Amino acid sequence: MPAQKGRDLLIKMKNGTGSFKTVIGLRAKTVKLNSKSVDVTTSDSIDGWRELLPGAGVKSAEISGAGIFQDSASDAQIRAAFFNQDTPDFQIIIPDFGVMTGKFLLTDLTYAGTYSGEATFDISVASAGPISFAAI
Repeated sequence: MPAQKGRDLLIKMKNGTGSFKTVIGLRAKTVKLNSKSVDVTTSDSIDGWRELLPGAGVKSAEISGAGIFQDSASDAQIRAAFFNQDTPDFQIIIPDFGVMTGKFLLTDLTYAGTYSGEATFDISVASAGPISFAAI
């Protein structure tokens, strides 16, 4: 995969009309995919090497982002999902890689600001069910 622009990595949240809308104002984004391993090593394992059970671990995805306020509707939707502890559908578009879609729970919502700077926010979401993937 050739170099990509960071701004082309998009995090979208399904809105009330059923379409996905980009979370406005995000300037930094991180997508983390996890797969926990299940250790099945025993005293009979060859030369004491660890053995893992394929396909048995728990899979998860975590997304975080940081940005500035630009759209009151987007801010209200994020805030409502956090306080209601909803699991809305999110869509993550990774350029030249693929699109991931699934339910996520907002696990962190942080507001910050400095005296002489803009107000900022940070969000973190964690997968709350299966994630589909479609290659681009």
